[in-house]
This record gives sequence, C-alpha cells and structure tokens, in this order.
Amino acid sequence: MGDKIQSKNLAMKAKVNTIPGFNDVIKDTNHALKIAKDIGFPLMIKASAGGGGKGMRIVKNTKDIKDAFQLASSEAKSSFGDDRVFIEKYIEKPRHIEIQVLSDEFGNVIHLGERECSIQRRHQKVVEEAPSPGVSESTRKKMGQIAVKLAKEVSYYGAGTVEFIMDQNENFYFLEMNTRVQVEHPITEMITGIDIVKEMISISCGNKLSFKQEDISRKGHAIECRVCAEDPDNNFLPTPGVINYTKSPQGPGVRDDSSLYNGYEVTTFYDPMLSKLIVWGKDRDDAIKRMSRALSEYIVLGVRTNLGFLIRLMVNQDFIDAKLDTGFIENHKQLLKVPTENSNLALVGSAIVLHTFNGTEVSKKDPKFTPWKYIARRSGISRNSLS
Repeated sequence: MGDKIQSKNLAMKAKVNTIPGFNDVIKDTNHALKIAKDIGFPLMIKASAGGGGKGMRIVKNTKDIKDAFQLASSEAKSSFGDDRVFIEKYIEKPRHIEIQVLSDEFGNVIHLGERECSIQRRHQKVVEEAPSPGVSESTRKKMGQIAVKLAKEVSYYGAGTVEFIMDQNENFYFLEMNTRVQVEHPITEMITGIDIVKEMISISCGNKLSFKQEDISRKGHAIECRVCAEDPDNNFLPTPGVINYTKSPQGPGVRDDSSLYNGYEVTTFYDPMLSKLIVWGKDRDDAIKRMSRALSEYIVLGVRTNLGFLIRLMVNQDFIDAKLDTGFIENHKQLLKVPTENSNLALVGSAIVLHTFNGTEVSKKDPKFTPWKYIARRSGISRNSLS
C-alpha cells in the first residue's frame, strides 16, 4: 500500500472509486504525451514511491508535459531512489481528506474519523483540522467504511491513513494510503482521546486493538499548524540558521510537539518543519480563536518562519467560512503580504533581542555591532518596520 501504483490497483480491485488515469509506469516523454491525450488536461504526474508532495507536477497543456515528466522523475529519484511516475486526472478545486485507521494482526480494523488537509503549499500540508468542516455525516461514514475495507483487503495492521480527494459536491476518490503515523495524527488524538502512537506500539507487540468501532466518539474540534523555518514571501523557501531564542505558547487546549531549544541549528538537510502547534476547542470557531492566540504568543528568533503567515491565515474570512481547497494559498495572495505597521510580533521579538543583546557572543566579538543590526541579521526585522 506504500506504492501508489500498486495501492491504486488494489483499490480498484476492491471496487473503490479511484481518480481516472493510467495506473502503470510511464516509460518516457512520448509515452507521457500519448497517455495525456487519452486522459485530457489538466492532469497530475506523480511519483509511485512518493510522499510529502515530492515528485508531483500539475500539467495543464501539451507543451508542459516534457518538463513536468523530467522534473517529477528526477525529484522522485533523488527523494526516494525510485524514478517511476504515473499519470492521473487532476481534480479541479479538490479538498484533501484522510481517514485514520488502526488495525491489529487478528483482523480487527477501526477508523478514527477524518482530517481536513486542504491547506497546502507545494503539495505539502501546512494546516490540518479534525473533523473536516466540509464532510457531512453520511460522507464521513462512507469514507470510514471504505478505509476499513481497504485495510482489511491487504491484511494491514498498525496505524495508517487512507487518503481521498473530494470535490466540492462531496464526490470522493481514493488517492493513496500512508502506511505510517502522519505528522497530523495529534488532532485526531485531541478529538477522540486515543493515543495513536501508544496503540500502534501495542499492536506491534502482538496485542489486540484496545477499542472497537462503537467505542469511538468525537468531541470538539482540533487544528494543527506546522511551524516551519521558511519564507512565505519567497515561495516558502527554507531558511536555515541558528535559533537564538524560542518560547512556545501555553494554556488550556494547547499542545506543542517540538524539539526546539535556544541554540538549535536548522540545517538544509531535513524538512524545514520546526514544530507542530495543536489546539483543541469546543467547536471550530473556538479552535480557530485559540490557535490565533497561541500563534501570536509563539516566539522563534534567529531564522525566518511562517508564523506571521499562519496568523494571517487564521483570520482570513474564507478560511473561517471553511471555503477550502488545495489551491487556497495560491488563490489568496494577500496572505503572503507582510504587514509593515502594528507588528506586535516584531516588537516582542525585538524587545527580547535587545534585552539579551549584551550577553551575546556577537557583542563580545564586535563592540560596534548595534542591537538594530543584530535584530536585522538574526530575526529578519528591519529598523524601519519597528519605527
């Protein structure tokens, strides 16, 4: 199930609705052109062994096929050691919905409901929430049943996620299965009260599932934001460096899964995610307000982060109204604009830097190095924006 081509063929065998496409390896550019004409545009070239948005290219016309095929194959090879790609139809304005499953070696399989994962950049998730504000109870039930059916079909056991693409009318199609625990598993834990990692370890020790499907219930709403060392104003490019100071938010319903500490080095060798900020609220509105507050209290100095972008996202009216699809960020360019006035985060950050400036190694090595220069170098905050 970890192989996209094989998993899709298994899903079709199990009579699960899948995205139309060519479910085999594309041999070369000419082969890609032939398949593209049969399927029609827009389409998606995808790595068979892929994940995390790697090895994926959207193609809207014939002239882009060659470059897209070569780029997807090359990225798949460098990321996964496997350059196989396939082609499927691209669903317009899709929502990305996934179902968490747990199953043991004794054939017991349950699902823990769905997660909304439509807020993405470069096909990688940025914000996830559970339950999805775009899934009705009947669709939720159908998706859960199909996820359980697929897991049983391949005798899967452990924790896993069955992913779907859903259009604006709640028509959904099997996308892939992630045969692992995913980054966003905490939001499901927050609304179900089930420790997914603990359950996965118990299953791996040969134990039966601790729960039956009828034991599963949801309470409230949870949102997760991926705090990353990246620059939203520069196509979300990674921003490596050293964390000079960090302070995570606290309070009721707030959870921060992080390994950050003062002096932590952010390198170019790994994913730029620094932490996962998770909140729980009694409903979606409550969760959004709690996340907004938590993000405004999160301090990371030394590298540029996406915290400001996430704060703007939480107060965006379309996000609040749950008008979501995987092109949300691309279609809301205003989220990428950095405010030049009333920047509370900048003021807080600069105050901390100024407070700690005298004890830094920088000031010892260069007595003429001013606090303002230090702020600009380490936190990306200019003096003009502070004035």
